Formats: sequence, structure tokens, C-alpha cells
Amino acid sequence: MSAKGASDFLNSDANVAAAYAARLLASLGLNPSSDPSAPDQHPAIVWAASGLMDLTGQAGGPPQMCPVPLAACADGALAALASLAPEGGFEGLSGARLLGERAAIMNLHRAGPVSPGGACRLYEAADGWIALNLAREEDRELLPAWLQLEDALTPDALPQLIAVRRSHELVEQGRLLGLAVAADEAPNPKPEGWFALGAEGKPRQSSKGRAPRVVDLSSLWAGPLCSHLLQRLGAEVIKVESPVRPDGARAGHPAFFDLLNAGKKCVAIDPRDEAGRRQLRALIASADIVIEGSRPRGLRQLGIDAEVLVRDTPGLTWVAISGHGRGEPQENWVAYGDDAAVAAGLSHLMYQATGQRLICGDAIADPLTGLHAALAAWASYINGGGRLLSLALSKVVAHCVAFDLPGSESALRERQRQWMALAQENGVGKPRARTPSGHASPLGADTAAVLTGLGLAC
Repeated sequence: MSAKGASDFLNSDANVAAAYAARLLASLGLNPSSDPSAPDQHPAIVWAASGLMDLTGQAGGPPQMCPVPLAACADGALAALASLAPEGGFEGLSGARLLGERAAIMNLHRAGPVSPGGACRLYEAADGWIALNLAREEDRELLPAWLQLEDALTPDALPQLIAVRRSHELVEQGRLLGLAVAADEAPNPKPEGWFALGAEGKPRQSSKGRAPRVVDLSSLWAGPLCSHLLQRLGAEVIKVESPVRPDGARAGHPAFFDLLNAGKKCVAIDPRDEAGRRQLRALIASADIVIEGSRPRGLRQLGIDAEVLVRDTPGLTWVAISGHGRGEPQENWVAYGDDAAVAAGLSHLMYQATGQRLICGDAIADPLTGLHAALAAWASYINGGGRLLSLALSKVVAHCVAFDLPGSESALRERQRQWMALAQENGVGKPRARTPSGHASPLGADTAAVLTGLGLAC
């Protein structure tokens, strides 16, 4: 759909979420027996009701509209998945509301150029703007090397030091050091697809007579949300963590971790020794679907090569989630949900529409990618598997933005005005979260049972 065609479409009475669902299914080569059933609401009303509008804008100012239908795209992704799933698997679930659940649980608020979670911030460089996400404590230790300083620096000095440096140099050097940094640039009206098909293998010849097994090696939000959605479809999910570096979300708000991980079998495997690597390889060999968010180089060092495994294991679906995609150099770039959305052009779009420098939503690329990854994984599984599917946070957001990107800046501003009025007329809601189905298992609680079931020593 071209920018003009998409805009014409959204000004009609058609169902935006359903149209996006159909687009996703077509891109997967699927033609479901019935049209996707999705909420038929104007995208402005969906954004406002989801809580995302409340999370976007200056801390002391009014909530802001996003002038492309990201929340409706989330509803569409869930509708596409539901059209391939058993009846009732997602009853009562809203794709749009999934995007704001973390903020609801953690009581996060809009903060203008700073992410609601506080780790990501927009900075003005000498020739443009960048996003820097200091999500880990060790990231701050990299700042002197990034800015080529001999001495330590205080956070207050960071804006002035960035302001005299060129944005592309900051991004390039930061990525080499392992910082999550991105240029705040205009979105691409014709981005790459929302997933990339890597290695292909043989499909499975028959059903295994059991629920599909998902081995989830991922952490934080996108991957765990993906496996959570597959779990709702009846999959057995085995969450694999390192005992020395468990999922970082365990150290966050327990209700959010429970929401995504309750009911999963929690296995702790130490890949630093051969016994642990052997256990990990055996667990992967038993899987129908593997979800991972690691750099390919790291897994290959453990003797785990996704491309080889997909080619050699009939029926295996491998879902690789990354910040910017597989292949050199982007597979080595670190990214999180907020900076990946900036890389996709979302903050630049908000600036064009509002004249303000804003982070949009809360780590919005994470849940958007989790929804799309679940769709890709399930579509592959029900069609026999044998695929490596690569999804990048920045590319998923870019795909959603381009689905209905107005053809000019003036058209964007006019849409912003119209959609703001519509949202204010219908009301702006707060983020809301579901109640977790239970408590997630402690780290390694199910290791013995799972490995014994595979005939392995613990």
C-alpha cells in the first residue's frame, strides 16, 4: 500500500485493524478460511483508549496522539494470530492494550524526550538528534570511551558533550562499543518487510501427537510475550535461563514478570561447561519452536548455529528477535524498545506532527515485535515448520509506521489535528494491565523434571 493509498483507505469506513491483519497474513503467504475479526474502531480512538496516548507527551503538557495507527496495528497482529488459532485462545485480550501493560504495572508516566521507564532519552547533537538508552548499569561505564574522554563524567555534562559531536559518529561509535543508540531520523515510507526468512529446512511429516513445545531462550519483553501468546494457544513453554545471568526482568516488577511467565517451565542451564551445552542442545533438539534474542555469534560460540539446526532438524521453527536484524553489521548492534522505535522514525514523526521531541509510548517496539513474532512462529508451526524467521524491533515498528504514512508533512499535521480532536471527544484512557494467571516459577525450578524427561542428567 502506498502512502497515499493507505491514507485514502484510513479515511474510509473500512476496519483498519482487520486490513492490517490481512496484510500480515498475505505477507506470510496465508489465506485463512475466514477474514480476521478485529475491533472496528478509528485508530485515534484505539490509541487514546489503550493508554498509549497518556504515555506520550511532555510531563507537564497534554497527552499526544500518534498520527499513524500503531495501536490499531497491534490489534491487527493479534487478530491475524487469532484467525489461525483455536477458538477462544485470545478471548478478552486486546493487542493495543498489551502495549501499555508494563507502564500500568510500574505506574510509569509520560516524560517528553525521556522514556517513561527513564532509561532512554533524546539528545541534540551538532547536526541532528539521537536516542541513547542506558538500560544497564555497565552502559554508563562506556560513556567516557564513547565520547573519547579520559576522565569520568557526570550525567549533567552529557547533553553538552553530545551537542558538539556529529550524530552519525555518535551512533557508529556507540554501536561498536555496545551502547543502544540510534539516530532520530525520518521514517522510511518503503521499509523492508516486518520479518526476514533465513535458512529453510524440511517440514515435519506428521504431528507429534502432543502440544507444540516452545523453548524460549529470550528475556525481557518481546520474546517472553511471544511465548506467552503461544502458551495461550496450548503450547508447552520451557523458559531457559543461565543461573549466572537470568532474565533481567526477574529483577524488575514481579507482577510484570508473572504476567508474561506464569505457567512456563523454568529451566536453568549453565552454558559455560560442556555438560550445560549438551543439555541446551538436547533441549533445543526436542523443540518445535525456538525463540531467542541473542547475538548469533554468542550462540555459535556455544556450538548452536540456528541456520544449521533449521536445515538439519525437520519441522523446527526458529524465531530470532534482535534490535536491527541478522547479518553484519546490524546483528551486533544493541537495541531496546524505546531506541529501536526512534530508529524506525517514530520520534521524528512525532516531531513533525507536534513540534515536540517525544518518546512515543513505553518501549513500544518490544510488545509490537512480540505480537508479530507470535504470529510468525505459529504460522510456521501450523504449516510444518522448517524455517528461520528473523524479526527486528526497529523493522517491525517501521513496517507499522509505513502501513499508513501520510504523503506529506502538512498532511501529517492535519491528521494530527483531526485525530487529537477525535481522541479528546472520546476520552483518553490510562494504561491497564491484566491480572497475572499466577506466579512465575523460581529460576531453575523445573530443571530436574525437564531434563529427566529428556533422559539427561541434571
